[in-house]
Amino acid sequence: MNFAAQFIYFRVLKNRSPRERYREDEDYDPFWQSYAEQLFLKKDDNKIKKQDIPAVCDLHCCKDVPVRNGLIGQKPPSINPERLKDFGEEDYLNGDVKTWEMKIVSRNEELLRGALSCIPQPSSRTSLASCNRLIRFEDISAAAFKIQCGVQKTPCMYSRLSKQYGMDIYLKKEFLQYTGSVKERGVLYLLMSLPQEQQRKGVIVASDSNFSMAVAHHASELRVPVFVILCTSTAPARVRMCRDYGAMVISYGTTAKDSQLHARRLAQENGYLYLEEEDSAVYLSGLGTVGLEMYEQVPKLDAVIFPAGGHCGLLAGSAAALKHLNPHISVIGVESESFPVLQQSLKAGHPNDDQACNNHHFYGDVSGVCFGSNSLQLTGKLVDKVVAVREEDILISMLRLLEYERATVDAEGAIGLAALVAGKLPELKGKRVAVVICSGNLELHLLQQCIARALTLDNRVCRFSLVLSDCPGDMSKLLEILAREEARVLDIKQERTFVTSELFTVEVICTVETRDKIHTVQLRNAVLERYPTAAWTER
Repeated sequence: MNFAAQFIYFRVLKNRSPRERYREDEDYDPFWQSYAEQLFLKKDDNKIKKQDIPAVCDLHCCKDVPVRNGLIGQKPPSINPERLKDFGEEDYLNGDVKTWEMKIVSRNEELLRGALSCIPQPSSRTSLASCNRLIRFEDISAAAFKIQCGVQKTPCMYSRLSKQYGMDIYLKKEFLQYTGSVKERGVLYLLMSLPQEQQRKGVIVASDSNFSMAVAHHASELRVPVFVILCTSTAPARVRMCRDYGAMVISYGTTAKDSQLHARRLAQENGYLYLEEEDSAVYLSGLGTVGLEMYEQVPKLDAVIFPAGGHCGLLAGSAAALKHLNPHISVIGVESESFPVLQQSLKAGHPNDDQACNNHHFYGDVSGVCFGSNSLQLTGKLVDKVVAVREEDILISMLRLLEYERATVDAEGAIGLAALVAGKLPELKGKRVAVVICSGNLELHLLQQCIARALTLDNRVCRFSLVLSDCPGDMSKLLEILAREEARVLDIKQERTFVTSELFTVEVICTVETRDKIHTVQLRNAVLERYPTAAWTER
């Protein structure tokens, strides 16, 4: 064809669908076609462009549609489980399965390619840990760019607790993520970095943790088939949430180990990618984006406090970002005294699995064993201090966040503030401190128990017993004393049958609520003045 024929040919061809174009007669010169295409694209930028790789934001962001929790547009429909094994090239061309890659063209291209290559294999946990390379700031910057349209940029706000503890406290509210956990950052970057073929085959996880819920949500958003294997003892609320996020949930086995073995077997037989929360460079880079945001949101930071424990990826990844931006910022990790996994591992120089957790449902993900040496090396190199707090301090921290910030968080989310509540960091007085509130997935039955226990530990609920004569008017005199002292009566029980004192007496057990510890002491003195034999129940 000559130039005129090529020009007319392309003008007619450009109004057809992409598939119709490439099925036309092949008797034309690609050089003239590309030249004519450039002429038309200069006039109308909204026309279809031929690109090898779509931009990340184009896949997530559209104009003139409502914004929904960090993701723009309507939620894609859940993947039909019966079709998971039948994904083929035709479905891919029709747009039912979206896969993509991103290439960062810069001087760090080789470094990033090495990070993306460290992806877990279906059959082995050690495959992910084998990528034992310390992440760099460039890895975290690439992760922040790639996931910016898929996760919330959560606020880091000044807290009213600042006056109470004598420092400027800023709370990074990561519990506002869609699944209520900071794990979304690492999970999204991990899923987006998978090879195209693996994205089409799918992934599988086997736990009821925040990590699994993040995988269920973001894999569904990216149209990656996702399976979640849970044991039969899993809380029904967790099962329902994973299904609502779009995952195919299968109940198998009575223990977590049974479900994990079943998930590995399914992954090996069907080509799914078995995912566990580990410390690959990709996952840590995604978590490290928290440090980037905090540095941007709060100027002149003196210290940042993170939850630690066995799963210290958030601490390690964010420390890498913060120390690169300002080496003078103190990075502090906080774990529980019941199982100081990180402290023991740092002393030993290798991951320590000897510390066992006896309360998994309360502590959540921070109760796990130390899962890799990559995050451990980063922690030992970049983290300034690791402290341990009591369970009582964590409960009071949860109460403070609920009262002052209207934030319902779990133990993992409250453990960072617990270090300030317990007075473990006196050197931060008068300084500007940021605390990461990383998780808010607390089960309802635990929430009620935690609040009741925290009020008791905070000396705001007390109980006492005394013996009264079983005569009219004696109970009213006791109530008058409580009313005069402005104590709120929560419960009164009377025991007449099994009383060991003299006849015609009644034992009264009274539970009351007070303002604070000083008010409790005042009430106790008033009751003992009128009833010297009253016995107070110690907490």
